[in-house]
Amino acid sequence: MLTSQSRWLLPDGVDEQLPPEAARMELMRARALSLFARWGYQLCMPPMVEFLDSLLSGVGEDLETQTFKLTDQISGRMLGIPADITPQIARIDAHRLPIEGPQRLCYLGPILHTLPEKFAGSRNPLQVGAELYGHAGIDADAEVQSLMLSLLADFGIREVTLELCHMEIFRGLGRAAALEPTAESALLDALLRKDRAGVDDVVRTVGMASARAEMFRALLRLNGGTEIIDLARHALQAAPAEVIAAVETLAALVAQLERRSPSADVHVDLAELRGYHYHTGIMFGAYTPGLGRAIAWGGRYDNVGAWFGRARPATGFSADMKLLATISHLPQPASAGIFAPAGLEPDLLAAIEALRAQGEVVIQALPAQPGGPEQAGCTRLLQRNGTDWQVVPA
Repeated sequence: MLTSQSRWLLPDGVDEQLPPEAARMELMRARALSLFARWGYQLCMPPMVEFLDSLLSGVGEDLETQTFKLTDQISGRMLGIPADITPQIARIDAHRLPIEGPQRLCYLGPILHTLPEKFAGSRNPLQVGAELYGHAGIDADAEVQSLMLSLLADFGIREVTLELCHMEIFRGLGRAAALEPTAESALLDALLRKDRAGVDDVVRTVGMASARAEMFRALLRLNGGTEIIDLARHALQAAPAEVIAAVETLAALVAQLERRSPSADVHVDLAELRGYHYHTGIMFGAYTPGLGRAIAWGGRYDNVGAWFGRARPATGFSADMKLLATISHLPQPASAGIFAPAGLEPDLLAAIEALRAQGEVVIQALPAQPGGPEQAGCTRLLQRNGTDWQVVPA
């Protein structure tokens, strides 16, 4: 039973933004949407609830367990509160804005998770992201990654490492080894944990040929700078053609990034396979020192549109604006408001209105209001000077 002291508490993992943090978040929101617009990405505002079968189409089990579910009292069908906006944008591209050529869409809105993500993540993130549909080449991947890096730089987050992987390298090796789903899942888990003993256990249990087993082991070693591309070419030279093609795709992407974002610190890790059931090609994440998780992430997900009856190449990225706000170096919006006296004199009201029209923050005192400009957060005063009104320091 709730007590009078606990009625105001929020659920675990759910937070809110109060002044002045909310003002800072609004500044970041405006900067993000302005940047997206300059790159040609059009804003979408999907609903906060959808039919569950649409919301979870083709996204895998992880998102299904993170989605709050409820019953629609009108249709009787199950609804879901989005835990990720990307599937909603894929639906919009497929059915609401169907075009044949490339389409650039962006979004910024709240989502809800049933459980907090690792490292004490929020259960109600404010998700920001951009998606590019209709182009299967690495030019689209490079554009999206460059946009993500530009967004982080615009927020004053300068020390960023871009980490790259390609899902087809693992999948191609798995198909060649004829891995059963259980063994594939166990091997994927071992690679994600960088567990050499775990990889050895799986390849030994399934009786994998030594040459193929060594290529899976090599994935654990293939992480570092862009020189990893050449090492991967050597270590995986006996791999199936699709694996070799994936390595060359990474090489071509790195070459594009060197031209688009020459100052970017690019890292390659062929065992970083998070999002296995969702991504179909290149995956990436942005990391910054002192934080043990990605601050932005994304990749290619060409399979999602097929669930809506219109398969389209797709790549994009997303991030939690709340997380970015905690590490952003943008200055806090200054509070330099003007404190005006109480009263209804026409010339006073006209002076207040004129200042507000110029973009000034003017707070007018209320009759018998305790405190003064300091309590109102104002650094200036509106005072009468003869027949005129004048702004002076508080």
